[in-house]
Amino acid sequence: MSEKFKNKLLPLLLLVFFFGAFGGSFVGSAFKPNISLGLSWPFPTPFFSENLEAPTESPTADFNVALKVADKNTVTVPEEEAVVKAVSQSSPAVVSIVITKKVTQYYSQGANPFSNDPFFRQFFGDSNFFNTPNQNQATPKTEEKEVGAGSGFFITSDGLLVTNKHVANDPEASYTVVLNSGDKLPAEVLAVDPNNDLALLKVKGAGFATITLGDSDKIRIGQTVIAIGNALGEYRNTVTRGIVSGLSRTITAGGAGFSEQLDDVIQTDAAINPGNSGGPLINLSGQVVGVNTAVNQGGQSLGFALPANLVKQMVESVQKYGKVVRARLGVRFMPVTKQLKEQNSLPYDYGMLVVRGANVDELGIIPGSPADKAGLKENNIILEADGQKLTLEKLLSTILKKKKPGDKVTLKVWQTGVVNTVTITLDSF
Repeated sequence: MSEKFKNKLLPLLLLVFFFGAFGGSFVGSAFKPNISLGLSWPFPTPFFSENLEAPTESPTADFNVALKVADKNTVTVPEEEAVVKAVSQSSPAVVSIVITKKVTQYYSQGANPFSNDPFFRQFFGDSNFFNTPNQNQATPKTEEKEVGAGSGFFITSDGLLVTNKHVANDPEASYTVVLNSGDKLPAEVLAVDPNNDLALLKVKGAGFATITLGDSDKIRIGQTVIAIGNALGEYRNTVTRGIVSGLSRTITAGGAGFSEQLDDVIQTDAAINPGNSGGPLINLSGQVVGVNTAVNQGGQSLGFALPANLVKQMVESVQKYGKVVRARLGVRFMPVTKQLKEQNSLPYDYGMLVVRGANVDELGIIPGSPADKAGLKENNIILEADGQKLTLEKLLSTILKKKKPGDKVTLKVWQTGVVNTVTITLDSF
């Protein structure tokens, strides 16, 4: 081959190589999908892996749960199957609760410059889009409107269901239960809990699917839980899964004019959205361990549920008294902290200080209450209740909420330099 031919061939080969590489790159990118599924391209192999090494077993092996059947036998059941089974047996008992109320509105015609324009009315019609509220010139119009939505679940086949108090706390509202089948039934508010964000509703009928109330005292941090509810008031029986992230939390929850301090609540990272309020938090056995109540908007995956054992107490109370009756000690208190101790020269940096409220009628000791009869006074410090040291993490109210009228509570109390132990019989309110 001549040197002259070699010199002509080399640029040609480079040109072919360049366009071949560029063309291949162009074709490859041109046929990638524009809609992303949240996956990288091309697909990684293996798709699921809990570590950087390739798995030696099937990709779902890490999601299995070992259930002990006998001392010498262990059966491995996929957690996915357990979740599907729990949801399948629980979902028929979960309902949506639609809240409606008569709302008065005022409209006045002619205030909008486009109200009589045929072009605009061709697209918008004679709707209230063109009306301007004017209470002085217009006749009021009262309409029944949907003002909110929540969730609930049946606990008896004859129509008794549980929800949150903040879902059913408006005496002027009407409540409609939407079953899993889509059927709608009017509901009556049977009782609300004065101490917790819980309520009982009743619908007429029989043969309703139910969920079993589990023992919320036995749940553990890290345990898998499932939340079911009417997410955003629109997506019925939405299911989310997570774990128990914390126990015995104390929070102040509020919204739409409702605010309440809640003690001993369950924290979970299972997504709880607006509209999930009142729905069940279930375990892998399909038992209710909590009632979904609140979500912390300032963080990710911070949801809260009231323990199922509080529901059991509420139901027992309604069956016995016809209403929710709670045990009463009759004290108003605030937790003692290190800062409070230093600022007021208190002898302890823990316990519950008996104090007045912000208003003059909010006494520290309710006259005639069990605390009054036992000789407790304002500025006493309740150090222990039933042998448990009282702190910010263990409030007196948390212990009292588990009591029934007629139960006894033993308190260790600091009173003007002396520590006394007193046993008090609780009454009711």
